[in-house]
Amino acid sequence: GGGGSGSSAPKEKEWPKLDAQSVATLGVALVAGGEELGTEMTIRNFNHIFQYGDVPVRRAVPLGLAMLATSKPSNTNGSSVVDTLSKMTHDQDVETATNAIFAMGLCAGGTNNSKVASTLRSLATYYAKEPGLLFAVRIAQGLVHAGKGLVTLSPYHPDRSLPHRNALAALIAICHVSLDFKGLVLGKHHFLLYLLVAAMRPRMLITVDAELKPLPVTVRVGTSVDVVGLAGRPKTITGFQTHTTPVLLQIGERAELATDEYLPLTAVLEGVVILKKNPDFQGP
Repeated sequence: GGGGSGSSAPKEKEWPKLDAQSVATLGVALVAGGEELGTEMTIRNFNHIFQYGDVPVRRAVPLGLAMLATSKPSNTNGSSVVDTLSKMTHDQDVETATNAIFAMGLCAGGTNNSKVASTLRSLATYYAKEPGLLFAVRIAQGLVHAGKGLVTLSPYHPDRSLPHRNALAALIAICHVSLDFKGLVLGKHHFLLYLLVAAMRPRMLITVDAELKPLPVTVRVGTSVDVVGLAGRPKTITGFQTHTTPVLLQIGERAELATDEYLPLTAVLEGVVILKKNPDFQGP
């Protein structure tokens, strides 16, 4: 912010709440989302923007990072958005710090992530005397433990091949609300936080039979591999573990049946899947 001329004390420049630059920053995250390489490049870009950008841009950067890693606190290559956000939570600008705290909640939304939970606990003691920031910490803690760790807020389906439009719309809306966190959420419009309900959905895989009765079967759950354009029948998952349904799917994971006894009625295994007996199956 520039110093005021004429007055004895330098006056902080007052920025508009919904600045075009803030919205453009969120737009960068939207364009790059859902694609690994673009996401990594954008996270690096956001770090530069945060260091050199104007105040409206700096306020939107934590929200942009949250959109890139919603419900995905730990990255596959070891670099984590959460580490970057935890640095931003101690920013001099109160609104930037508030957005960073809220963004941490979105990043670990419904994952019960212990690292984020402990960071938020320490932030609660750090900001004990600041009611606005403390409220943001409480919201973030609620998001981390949403649905006792059984839901996700991610705007993509578990194997990240397809966007979930309702969730994406809810996230865009909540990020715009957070750009004026003090006026809206800390004011009379706190109910706007219920927008996130549109993004919340269970991340369980439950298998049922034709009568819709639960049917426990063994499934392999592992990291999904992009097999588009590969010849033959390549493996779609790597580093899998075998579980019996119902199972929880993390973001970036994919499940496939470990037995030939049943055939799924859908190509993608997530949510509730109906199985039917395989007529060609020869028992042991």
